[in-house]
Amino acid sequence: MTHHIDLPDWAVQRGRGLNAFDQLLPGRTALVVIDMQLAFLGEGEVFGNAHARDIIGPVNELARAARNADCPVIWTRQTVSDEPPLAMPTWQYDLSDSHVARAVEALRAGTAAHDLHPAMEVGADDLVLDKYRYGALMCPARALPLALERLGVEMLVLAGTLTNVCVESTARDANMAGWRVIVASDACATVTDAEHNAALLNLRLNFADVKDVAELTAMFAGIG
Repeated sequence: MTHHIDLPDWAVQRGRGLNAFDQLLPGRTALVVIDMQLAFLGEGEVFGNAHARDIIGPVNELARAARNADCPVIWTRQTVSDEPPLAMPTWQYDLSDSHVARAVEALRAGTAAHDLHPAMEVGADDLVLDKYRYGALMCPARALPLALERLGVEMLVLAGTLTNVCVESTARDANMAGWRVIVASDACATVTDAEHNAALLNLRLNFADVKDVAELTAMFAGIG
């Protein structure tokens, strides 16, 4: 169930005035893979969908290309905690709704659904970071921004799921905080083509460059 990607030429052209990155920054680029967890990929899991399973191969391909170029690979996991300041506001999760309650339990650290999908090729030197907000850079634990600052990263390549939730939130926040951002169009996924394309459209217009995996693997090879 590969997403049918429809990113209009007019959006690409208009967006080039803000974000056009035809080269990666050697020694200052990281691949950040958002939430490729069993909860979002597994059949029968609370958020599991076929589009997300479809990007397992492309995400792994990007991760290999990044490692070959000596670029850090960082994996995030959406996580639920009851402890302040990590806890979400109580009004955001109605636990009387059975679907919400199931989702909250699935994303608690230590559950099987919280783990990265077993098909994800996580390297020995990759970082795996828990995040407690949709946008990884807004997370009160600050795991991702601290890691990026420590590594001297100035450019992010984003992949993962869901395109229109955690990927888009992270891309917007990264752009506003001063990181250059490229989103991998065919290594991101959400529930429907409409949601996927709407997110890519908004990102390309204002917050990020958007390129496919073939383009990005060539770009990584160019700095390797």
